[in-house]
Amino acid sequence: MRYDSPDPFHPSLLPALIAAEDALARLDERAARHPVAEGFRERGQFFDAAAALWVAGELVHVEDLVLHDSHMDARAPSHELTIAHAVLRTRRRLELAEPGWALTAAGLNVLRGEEGSGAPQIEDDGARAPRPDGDHAEEVCEAAESPADNPLADEFAALDAALARSERLLDMHAGSIAAAGLPLAQTPTAKSEPEGQLGLLFDEEWDEAARLDAWRGVLAVADQLPACLGAAVLFDAWERIEPLRRQHWLGSLLVGAYLRCRGKVVSHGLAFNTGLKTIRHERRRSKDRLTRLGGFLEAMTATADLGLKELDRLSLARTQMEMRIRDRRSNSNLPGLIDLVLSRPIVSTGLISRHLGVTPRGALNLVRELGLREMTGRGRYRGWGVL
Repeated sequence: MRYDSPDPFHPSLLPALIAAEDALARLDERAARHPVAEGFRERGQFFDAAAALWVAGELVHVEDLVLHDSHMDARAPSHELTIAHAVLRTRRRLELAEPGWALTAAGLNVLRGEEGSGAPQIEDDGARAPRPDGDHAEEVCEAAESPADNPLADEFAALDAALARSERLLDMHAGSIAAAGLPLAQTPTAKSEPEGQLGLLFDEEWDEAARLDAWRGVLAVADQLPACLGAAVLFDAWERIEPLRRQHWLGSLLVGAYLRCRGKVVSHGLAFNTGLKTIRHERRRSKDRLTRLGGFLEAMTATADLGLKELDRLSLARTQMEMRIRDRRSNSNLPGLIDLVLSRPIVSTGLISRHLGVTPRGALNLVRELGLREMTGRGRYRGWGVL
């Protein structure tokens, strides 16, 4: 799990490093002062979440992610869509957090779901309820001493026995039972074993805490490098060390968090995956470290170029839509629809109805007046947006 830092002054890295530093600086400056900066930031969340799954080899449609985030799914969410929504929520959490929080040990524990690892506090109902006194107390005690027969007691006992047999089978596969003939009452439960010790489900030798410590050890090296190269080194170390079993996509989000901590991109969370997907797989997973680092730097440049084009596209779309509503009344819902369209990659009738407080028929009329382009081409669950 040891990671050797590269030579920052290698001639093959300097052109890509200069291009990435310049492109990200221009993007950050424009995004901080642009009229559609809020919509640009919100749309970037969705695009980056979908691109993160694309880099991992899974396909998630952006329109499905938008509807799932609004709790208006057109169909049952798939496993990939659920992961993409987890990426989206994590990006929002990183954007609201303090710069550098995600790179601390406490922040990483929260992001990987270890913030509530302690035993939950179970509240005693008896402590909240008033204590009975007098004759009523004696009646309560007598009722507690002689409970009524439970008609489902046999069924519950059968379920407990089945669960105990299943736990014993899991422990036998995990190697926690020395002899298979132990009595059932002496069999340790699966809950008493740490999650990583269940060899049937997880790799017993995979120590997430040690791997995260090894990755955080690279931070000291990255801080001595230019911001973009330091972020590329951290991402390459994440890909090599692989700290997390189930949240490997977190490494690409930490790139934006690190650049924000270094003050390189502070206006928004960098959608690094949108540029990373433009780099060929052979370069991203190359055995040569300089090739990988050059590819990651080019991915940052591509991310910045895509962001600048998105800002231009949203600015032009906003100007065209505002020209359509120039002579509208002051209480019209069309300005609210413009803000909604600019903040989402795609909007549906139900989404417009919920945000603007109009009927579905009224939402369709607003879409027609604004001249939005239909994106889905379907008869049901139609969606509109800005290209």
